[in-house]
Amino acid sequence: MKNAIASMLAAAILLGAHSAASASDASFAIRLMTPETALKAASAALASCRSAGFQVAVAVVDRSGLIQAVLRDRFAGAHTPETAINKAWTAASFKMNTTALAQATQSGTASSGIRQIPRVTAVGGGLLIEAAGAPYGAIGVSGAPAGDLDDKCARAGLDAVLDDLNL
Repeated sequence: MKNAIASMLAAAILLGAHSAASASDASFAIRLMTPETALKAASAALASCRSAGFQVAVAVVDRSGLIQAVLRDRFAGAHTPETAINKAWTAASFKMNTTALAQATQSGTASSGIRQIPRVTAVGGGLLIEAAGAPYGAIGVSGAPAGDLDDKCARAGLDAVLDDLNL
């Protein structure tokens, strides 16, 4: 009887320890940009495009693809805010820059069907925002004459906040 009670007590202790380990495995912590950081990135991207003579819209989304900041220059086309949002959403959703996604989903490739998913915008201008080994979100730019120029402006926005996020 004494051995049975000792065995049950040992089993209860082991189950308790296992439950504690399972509880910590059931959740995780993530890092998120503040709205001020998102706005800083968007402002820097807009300024970069403006200095190059381009009227654009810029969007920054969090790691889930939810909008944190959107800026549209006064003469940017009506389509540019939604396109910038979708470029940022696409980069965050697929965890890759949209120029790389455009290459990977070209017509005739096994992944070409991805372009048929609503909101996917597989053209240049969407960059991931990653720092200190963690994804924070993405930035999208729309309105420059070509995707590589949108990429360049988005890179300026990303560069403006990387030091802040790496701390």
